[in-house]
Amino acid sequence: MSQIKHILVIRLSAMGDVAMTVPVIKAFTKQNPSTKITVLSRAFLKPLFSDLNNVTFYAADVGGKHKGLFGLYKLFKELQSLNIDAVADLHNVLRSKILRTFFKLSFTKIAFIIKGRKEKRDLTATKNKVFKQLKTTHERYADVFKSLGFHLDISNPEFPSKQLLSEKVLNITGEKTTKWIGVAPFAQYNSKMYPLDLMEQVIDQLSAKDYKILLFGGGENEIKILDKIANKFPNTINVAGKIKLTDELNLISNLDCMLSMDSGNAHFAAMLGVRTVTIWGITHPFTGFAPFNQPFENAILPDLIKYPNIPCSIYGNKVCDGYENVMRSISPGIIVHKIVNFL
Repeated sequence: MSQIKHILVIRLSAMGDVAMTVPVIKAFTKQNPSTKITVLSRAFLKPLFSDLNNVTFYAADVGGKHKGLFGLYKLFKELQSLNIDAVADLHNVLRSKILRTFFKLSFTKIAFIIKGRKEKRDLTATKNKVFKQLKTTHERYADVFKSLGFHLDISNPEFPSKQLLSEKVLNITGEKTTKWIGVAPFAQYNSKMYPLDLMEQVIDQLSAKDYKILLFGGGENEIKILDKIANKFPNTINVAGKIKLTDELNLISNLDCMLSMDSGNAHFAAMLGVRTVTIWGITHPFTGFAPFNQPFENAILPDLIKYPNIPCSIYGNKVCDGYENVMRSISPGIIVHKIVNFL
C-alpha cells in the first residue's frame, strides 16, 4: 500500500478534459479512502468536483498572480504549504511541467500522463494510417495514479443521483412531466459541429414528439443563436447564459439523454451517468476522447467509406482537404432514431 497521503492533481484546462478527470478521481477516492486529493484547476471549474469525497479544490490564477515563471513559483509555495506528498500531472504541458519540477526539486514524488503522441499521429495520418482504438484519456489518467503506486479500477463506476433543481432552474424549465433531452450543438472548432440547419431538423422532429428540448452552450454569440432556435420550435428552451455551472450540472443530471458534439457538454453528462449521444466529424472515438462509460454505439459517425481519412485530427483543428462537410453525411433521421430508441 502506498504511503502517500495527499496528492496534488493538476489539470488546468480544457473544460471537457477537466470533466474527464472527475470519474477517475471519484473511483480513486472510493478505492483509496485514506488518501486526500487536491485538484488544481481554473476557478470556474470548481463545481465539477463538489460532490467528491476527500477532494478539495485549489484555483490556479494563471492569467493573474500565478502568471509566468515567478507566478508559478508563487503557486508552488502556496501548494507546498498544504503538505503535498505526490503530484499527479494529468495535463503535461509547459505550465504543469514547470510546477511539477518545483515539487520534484523539493523531493516530492511526481507522475504525469503519457499522451501517446506517436500512436495519435499514426491514427490521424493520411498515409499508412493505423486505424485502431487507442487507450482512452480516462485510462491514461488512471495510469498516472497507478504509477504512484495505487490500485485503481475505473471499470465499475458509481454515479451521483439526480440532483434537486433550484427554484431558479424550475422557473426556466418547468416541472419535469416528460422526457428531457439536452442538446449542445457547439464545439470549439466548426469541423466538430453538426451543421445548424441539420440540427434544427433534429430538434424539430424531437420536439414534435413532446419531448422537452433543453439547449446548452456558452458565450454571447452562441446564446443568441440558441435563443433563435428555441423560439422556432415548441417544447424547446434555451438555458445557456441563464444559470451558473452548479445549476447547469444539476440540470444535466436530470436529463434522460444528452446530444452533444465531441465537446465539453458530452463529458459533463457522462460524468453524471447520463446517457450521452455524440456526433463526430473529422475526429473519432478511437482517439480516446469519447465520453466516459458510454458504449461505442452511442457515437454517431460520418460516412467512413466516403471519408476514409477520418480521423484526420485529434482535436478538430486540422481538416483534411475535401473533408469540410463530412457532418452532412449524417442525416437528421439517424440521430432522431437513435435518441427515440433510447427513450
